[in-house]
Amino acid sequence: MRWKTRTDEDDWYDEDDEPDYVEPYVIVERQEAGIGPFLIGLAIGAGAALLFAPQSGHETRRGIARSARRAQDAAQDFVGDVSGTVADKFREVRAGVEDRIEATLDAVDDKRRRVSNAFHAGRAAAREARGELEQRIAESKAAYKET
Repeated sequence: MRWKTRTDEDDWYDEDDEPDYVEPYVIVERQEAGIGPFLIGLAIGAGAALLFAPQSGHETRRGIARSARRAQDAAQDFVGDVSGTVADKFREVRAGVEDRIEATLDAVDDKRRRVSNAFHAGRAAAREARGELEQRIAESKAAYKET
């Protein structure tokens, strides 16, 4: 087992390195005070507050009620502001998403039209090429028969 020890100069040494004049010491921690002293302090504080209060009990209660109403009003204002901000942000995000969806649908329609036009143009070109090919074959057959 290794002990940490301390010299008079507050230097820390391992047991193997300690000089002969250093003695180990033990630190004892105190137990917590408990609830009793807390309750005594609470009673003394409450008594002192009643003795040194600058207002009567009625005035103090009225002040507390006024402060509670102010806190309630402030909380309601805060909730209203936050809900308004959230609703505004929701509308903004929703409009942005709707715009993106609309732009995407427009792009898809445009691509579909282009593909359809290219397909129909390809079919027309194929029909024309087939017609030309059939005409050349017919001319070729006619020329072969004549020879």
